[in-house]
Amino acid sequence: MKIENREKTLFIAVLVVLGLVVCNWLIFTPLINLWTARSQSIAQLHKDVTHGKSLLLSGASIRGQWEDMRTNTLPNNISLAEQQMFKSFDIWAQQSGASLVGIMPQWKNDSTNYMTLNCRVEASGTISTLGAFLYKIEKGPLALKLDSVELSAHDSTGQQLTLGMQISGLALTSSNTK
Repeated sequence: MKIENREKTLFIAVLVVLGLVVCNWLIFTPLINLWTARSQSIAQLHKDVTHGKSLLLSGASIRGQWEDMRTNTLPNNISLAEQQMFKSFDIWAQQSGASLVGIMPQWKNDSTNYMTLNCRVEASGTISTLGAFLYKIEKGPLALKLDSVELSAHDSTGQQLTLGMQISGLALTSSNTK
């Protein structure tokens, strides 16, 4: 090959390689990125549609669960709610054999949709009676949340225990009862 032909061939090869690099940089890379983004978007839409279908299928169950929760909240009336809470604690204590030492209620109204009745409850008994008392609270129908539990012994053998709990009860306002 002649040197002129070789230079022409190398020049053309360099131009072709440069053209391919520029095409890759300006055309292929953005197209691949766009394709990947669309594929991810389509996959997310498929997940959303599947989740939406499952929510539609379980709509009656979800509404039933909400109705159960709504009907088990405390009454919107402060005195009725406190009375229901005190009565429930008395029943649970009698059923479990625990002795109620004290209940200190305090209302919080942080939202227009609900109020919470925070109670500091103290009970005494053996480990089995206090365990049964806690079980009754947790399994009871009221919308209660056990925030904290403290257990302390009053004798050297640990037979007489005191249980201190912070419990929150939910009372929905009239706008959320539907």
